Amino acid sequence: MKKKVDVRDLQQGMFVSDLDRPWVETPFMFQGFELTSDKDEDTLQQHCQYVYIDTDKGLDYVPKERGYDDGARRMEALAEKDQRITQQVQSLAEGEIEAATEKKIKKAYPDEIPVEDELKRARKIELMARALVRESFKDIRSGKDKVDLVLARKVSDDLVDSVIRNPDALVCLSHLKDVSEYTALHSIRTTTLALAFARHLVLSREHMVVIAMGALLHDIGMMRVPEKILDNTTGLSPDEFNTLKNHVKWGVEIINNSGKIPRGSMQIIQQHHERADGSGYPGSKKTGKISDPGSLAGMVDVYDAITSDRGYEKGMSAEDALKSMYEWRHKDFKPKFVEEFIKCMGVFPIGSLVELSTGAVGVVITVNRARRLKPKVAMVLTAQKTRMSHDLVTDLSEHHLDRGKELKISRVLPSGSYDINPMDHIALF
Repeated sequence: MKKKVDVRDLQQGMFVSDLDRPWVETPFMFQGFELTSDKDEDTLQQHCQYVYIDTDKGLDYVPKERGYDDGARRMEALAEKDQRITQQVQSLAEGEIEAATEKKIKKAYPDEIPVEDELKRARKIELMARALVRESFKDIRSGKDKVDLVLARKVSDDLVDSVIRNPDALVCLSHLKDVSEYTALHSIRTTTLALAFARHLVLSREHMVVIAMGALLHDIGMMRVPEKILDNTTGLSPDEFNTLKNHVKWGVEIINNSGKIPRGSMQIIQQHHERADGSGYPGSKKTGKISDPGSLAGMVDVYDAITSDRGYEKGMSAEDALKSMYEWRHKDFKPKFVEEFIKCMGVFPIGSLVELSTGAVGVVITVNRARRLKPKVAMVLTAQKTRMSHDLVTDLSEHHLDRGKELKISRVLPSGSYDINPMDHIALF
């Protein structure tokens, strides 16, 4: 069982399973670990306010039974804050409160075609993007110092056009993740999410192409990082962590050797690890010094990182990731972007495991932008929690029960419930 604990209440022997920020932004990387030294405690206190401990793998934390000590007060405060954040995120996602951003002047992009019709074309475009990123990464790893920017522009154009027609097709495909190809596919997923969000913000097509090029190439410098560092599962030394940070500088060098890209695209490569409070790298820039493209890309880069499975760690559910990012919005990101991103993703983001009012269980496969509480759901379990005999997709906006009762989602289930992997059901249609 996971328990949220203030870092001041940690004890050696506890197993730290999650942080209050992305593992990749700390020397611990993506690996849960047992707390065994004062040094680890000090490092956690430098980077985090709270962590999650796994009481099945290490010591539990239980405040004193007698009296009301500081630890009990801290646990109570964390629980109250978590409940408040949950309510605020749900209200944002359901459209009950407005995000703190400028009122949109342009009319929102309409869905030009159904997601089912776009999916086939989107698959071909996504395969082209995979080929571009794989080849670019292979070239840099083998010692070359440039990438094909003409092809990157072509792929970016195609990705943008697909997202404009209907963003759900590429977003669905982005959930089909291969753990063994994390870095390459992460670049494509980050691009897809960035474009879906840019569409939500009603940015122009040309602005979306700029974002696509930067997001596709944002991690190209990672291919100069020694593989022993990229493959590390136990945490990095300070020197290794500093080497990893150099991927930003190396990425800029590679792009400069390759030719010219739009200024906004370069800002994404330069700034996707900068954070609003100045705690990021390489420039320790604060909010006013971070460009909108850099801030946007940094936010979706983190969202994909924390929702992705790695060989040694399960990713967060979409719901938990949005809650975490909402909590980080003043420290790490521009609040207006986080709030709009939550509205873009919806209360039931694609990939959410949900239980319906009948008791049946399914996976959200598209977002209904007109009726956020009524997405399409790929059914997995019957009301009796037995496997469906055949594939079935239900559109909650059109489906009614007997006597006119609505079929609706009653709750979001924790990731991994009933041993269901949402990615096995994400592109059935």
